[in-house]
Amino acid sequence: MRLFSVRDYRHLFGAQVIALFGTGLTTVALGLLAYDLAGPRAGMVLGTALTIKMVMYVIIAPLTAASIDRLPRRTLLVLLDVIRGAVVLALPLVTEVWHIYVLIGLLQAASAAFTPTFQAVIPDIVPDEAAYTRALSASQVASTMESLLSPVLAAVALIFLTFDRLFLGTSIGFAASAVLVLSTRIPDARPSARTTAWDKAVGGIRTFLATPRLRGVMALNLVVASAGSIVVVSTVNHVRDRLGGTQQDVAWMLAASGTGTLLAALVLPRLLDRISARTVMTTGAGVLVGGTAAAVTITATGLTTWTGTAVTWAVIGVGMALIITPTGKVLRASVARNAIPEAFAAQFSLSHLAWLITYPVAGVLGTNAGLTPAWSTLAALAVTGTVAALLLWPRHDGGGAPRADATTAWHLSGRSRSSLTKAA
Repeated sequence: MRLFSVRDYRHLFGAQVIALFGTGLTTVALGLLAYDLAGPRAGMVLGTALTIKMVMYVIIAPLTAASIDRLPRRTLLVLLDVIRGAVVLALPLVTEVWHIYVLIGLLQAASAAFTPTFQAVIPDIVPDEAAYTRALSASQVASTMESLLSPVLAAVALIFLTFDRLFLGTSIGFAASAVLVLSTRIPDARPSARTTAWDKAVGGIRTFLATPRLRGVMALNLVVASAGSIVVVSTVNHVRDRLGGTQQDVAWMLAASGTGTLLAALVLPRLLDRISARTVMTTGAGVLVGGTAAAVTITATGLTTWTGTAVTWAVIGVGMALIITPTGKVLRASVARNAIPEAFAAQFSLSHLAWLITYPVAGVLGTNAGLTPAWSTLAALAVTGTVAALLLWPRHDGGGAPRADATTAWHLSGRSRSSLTKAA
């Protein structure tokens, strides 16, 4: 079965890609808006706004996943796009910092509900198992490409437009996404095997806690968030205040990290055929520890250069790709097919929980104590996550062998946690 021959999937995937790029452009524009309103304190404003984003993701995503079988999914996806488009359109009108916080709360609540809804729809419109696996991979590739191309598109756009016009463009993008969703025929959700909303909401998290390799993934989430927060939160102040750069320079520096991500993503498919996911992901953790150490060295020694920063940002991008890209493969190998949406929803929430820890460190500590203490703290968290992953994820478990039997037993028969852990 050819994946993109499925009309409904093709349109829904297009909606996801447009929404992803809308979110990416909004992130770039939001950093510039924060700098416009707060100047040197932009890092704290952006860090707080992104912390609000993570709170919404951690709370809303599992609740949406738990309730998705009771909701009209096409209507919900369209409504979420409309909300996001309206909020983004209002962002350039703000005059106070607290306005940003309120609007970001609304925007990210809608985004947090969109992702698990989209993931739950895929198996119903792509019933073929092989095509379904390719659909999950396509979704990951789209996310990877967005991290590269959004900053590049923003940099090009900023040559001709002021940053507030980026918000208008992303609003139009969300409207286009809603139109594409409307053009699909999304079937009604099948009732979940779980009996209560709470059981559905925490089912995926229980699987993470019970499976050694997934506990390792949880630790690696902290490594990604620690290094990523340096790039996402601190780039605007580092480039504008320390390097004396422009708005376009901020976007290009973010693109340097995205370039590292893309280069790694191009190599990984063949690499994962020969090397276990555990080896690739823990290597990525080592790369991120090195990247954060380089960032601390740059800010602590005062040897701040364009080349040094760009190379460090690219290294961080490589490390993030080495961890993020194989994660879907590990999840699919750890749960039964009917539990994949819950596992992805759990990873969505748990990964953003890690960002909820690191964003305030980068934003608040970076503003009040300086970049060196903030980045040093984040580097220490990256080391902690790396060591924890090595201890929690057994060396003999490469993360590639299917474990659907063990996970199914956990879901359907209430098998004890200890026995599932032994099986995994």
